[in-house]
Amino acid sequence: MTTHTSPVQALLVVDVQRAFVRGDGALPEAARLVDRTADLITRARAAGALVVHIQNDGATGGDDEPGTPGWELHHHVEAGPTEVVIRKTHDDAFQETPLGGLLTASGVASVAVCGLMSEMCVQATARTAVALDHRVVLPYDAHATYDIPAEPGISEAVPAAVVSRVAAWPLSRDADVTARAADVTFTAPTAPAARG
Repeated sequence: MTTHTSPVQALLVVDVQRAFVRGDGALPEAARLVDRTADLITRARAAGALVVHIQNDGATGGDDEPGTPGWELHHHVEAGPTEVVIRKTHDDAFQETPLGGLLTASGVASVAVCGLMSEMCVQATARTAVALDHRVVLPYDAHATYDIPAEPGISEAVPAAVVSRVAAWPLSRDADVTARAADVTFTAPTAPAARG
């Protein structure tokens, strides 16, 4: 696990939506997740890094169905050229969205990924970022998930903290997995070279 990383140029905040961080349906570690993601967003903004809020459009009747209170983003968005919202319908925030093009157009070579759920959308998004040759930083205390319930004949319940650890483990070969969000630093992207 990395303890210090060089600055990243973008922050991807994955699915930090009200249904998952408030009320009875909140993640077990929702308070920690909200605190760490808020800190990352504040510091990324101050450095001029690109902040991308990823918003999942859930199924009809789901907790994150578009237009419902649970679908709303938890963190305030300061919309502008360096802070945007990208909506998605798949685990991977790059799939069928403009995210890849946005990062390229903004001159982003390195990203930090945070949010939920560790083993689903966070992992899928981080994997694609790596595959697209971005340097990826995954702050361990800034992603979270739910407990996996027991399944008779398969396994006992799996605590959320274990699920998050297992989700991060395979990424550690290709990404910088750092223990603390506080260790992530930011810088503004370098504008891509003009084509002649």
